[in-house]
Amino acid sequence: MVDAKKAIIIIPTYNEKENVERLVEKIFNYQPDINILFVDDNSPDGTAEIIKSMIRKKKSISILEREGKMGLGSAYIFGFKFALENGYEYIIEMDADFSHNPKEITNFLEAIESNDLVIGSRYIKGVNVVNWPLSRLLISYFANVYTRVVTGLSVRDLTGGFKCFRRKVLETIDLSKIKSNGYAFQIELNFKTWAHGFRIKEISIIFVDRIFGESKLSKEIMWEAFFLVWRLKINNILGKK
Repeated sequence: MVDAKKAIIIIPTYNEKENVERLVEKIFNYQPDINILFVDDNSPDGTAEIIKSMIRKKKSISILEREGKMGLGSAYIFGFKFALENGYEYIIEMDADFSHNPKEITNFLEAIESNDLVIGSRYIKGVNVVNWPLSRLLISYFANVYTRVVTGLSVRDLTGGFKCFRRKVLETIDLSKIKSNGYAFQIELNFKTWAHGFRIKEISIIFVDRIFGESKLSKEIMWEAFFLVWRLKINNILGKK
């Protein structure tokens, strides 16, 4: 397993005051030496203030604050740049709402030892999703089928947001050209990682829908992903990575 001190978990937040303290506690229970970066979009519920109170007690926690709600994709890009500038070797994406189990972080750190991108997959061992309504589950599942068919990627879960990158992947991808958000952002990053020839591995996770707070999914996010896959395929055919 890689050194957790060289790893950072990027967690975007918007109105996650019910979750952030409990999440940090759980993460450090499993990986006490890992670093955590919150990217907060000016949460009106006081999420940033709670995070800052934790920072005063633990130096391995950081926060970047943005002026408003600017989208998940741009939050991760913001966090990626921070991670690269500060010398981290392993960069993990994770949700703030406990849909991603902190216990799995150890498995990511083990798998990234021999891979460049490790994806937490809900679909390589059946369907491992808890508490989603059937309609949302079907949308997610068939969005992945559609994306695999169009792009040619063999990855089973292209839209999931629990993953770990080696820094060389994010250094190779031109982050300034990624403008997508939500599902589309995850698809685009996975596709570009694959297009550059990096090693991708999926590990099985169980995704549990949030208990506190509200889902950020919207129709705009779904349509963005629908059209993105064709742009990625065409650009790849033209040699544009």
